[in-house]
Amino acid sequence: MFASLLLHARPCSVLRARHATLCTTATPYSDEYHVPVLCAEAVDWLVTDPAGTYVDCTLGGGGHSAALLDTLAPHGGHLISLDRDPDALDAASKRLKTYVESGHSSLVRSNFGSLPDALRGVRAGAFADGHSEGKLHGILLDLGVSSHQLDEGARGFSYANDGPLDMRMDQSSVPGNELTADTILNAWGAPEIADVLWRYGEERESRRIARAIVAARPLRTTADLAVLLRTAGSKREPKEVTKRSARVFQALRIEVNQEMAELESVLLAAAKLVRPGGRIAVMSYHSLEDRRVKRLLRSGGFGDVAPPRDAYGNVLAPWKPLTRQAVVAGEAELEANSRARSVRMRVGERTDHPVES
Repeated sequence: MFASLLLHARPCSVLRARHATLCTTATPYSDEYHVPVLCAEAVDWLVTDPAGTYVDCTLGGGGHSAALLDTLAPHGGHLISLDRDPDALDAASKRLKTYVESGHSSLVRSNFGSLPDALRGVRAGAFADGHSEGKLHGILLDLGVSSHQLDEGARGFSYANDGPLDMRMDQSSVPGNELTADTILNAWGAPEIADVLWRYGEERESRRIARAIVAARPLRTTADLAVLLRTAGSKREPKEVTKRSARVFQALRIEVNQEMAELESVLLAAAKLVRPGGRIAVMSYHSLEDRRVKRLLRSGGFGDVAPPRDAYGNVLAPWKPLTRQAVVAGEAELEANSRARSVRMRVGERTDHPVES
């Protein structure tokens, strides 16, 4: 009984002891494909019942999935891991082969915005009573791009590596997957490009940059775009050029992959999929993501409004925020992995409040 109470407490002493070494280094679950961030913290905050069913919506190289399975598998738990990128699924399937073969892990090719549909394709035995709705114990989302996607020039995600202007998470030629950064930069009008740069990059000089892009057509590679961005804005200092490039590449990537729409879709679906007492943990890397997560956990929606309350003042939102301040990487992890500097993790616990169908 005492051990069971420990497993459901927060902080979870048993789980923390098991993953304590992760707090001082970024290497235990890292590989050449990706360096996962906040591994120990994700496991510690997310897992309330190690015999339960969880979803890693952003499989990537499988680092977070491996960390979760190290805790879940010994207790009979199950992890369902999603990714739209075939490269990620290929890398992770090799890494998690033992868990897949033992029945503790299911790998699914899917956008996380289509999580309900993805779960319908998972074997019934992964859930306690054979049904997914309302039966998950937790959902993990590590947003953004993987180390592999950033470092692989052919993916087109980074201004530091030359490659085609692609930026698709899934580069396969499936219907509805045709939009690339090349199309936006070389076929869209300046007002449409400026709108993307402002909405998803919060770039103040979006109109000026959009006009420069149209005037410089055709742009064929990430190097072409990177060179243009050195002079497209009013500020030319190296630090400002780097920040401008990061904002523009971020905005294009988000538009190409419809990341905000995908995020809102999975966040709204989560309340119907996670059982009361279950949790959702979301790692964000920029303010656009973090604001949506913070508001969703606070009020159940994306507007900047106070959470609904009944006549007695009780909060009626489907989630209870557990992290008043976002969880961030510690000094040791930052020293080992500088890309962890921008991560912000927020965690919510599912309440008993029902959600509309």
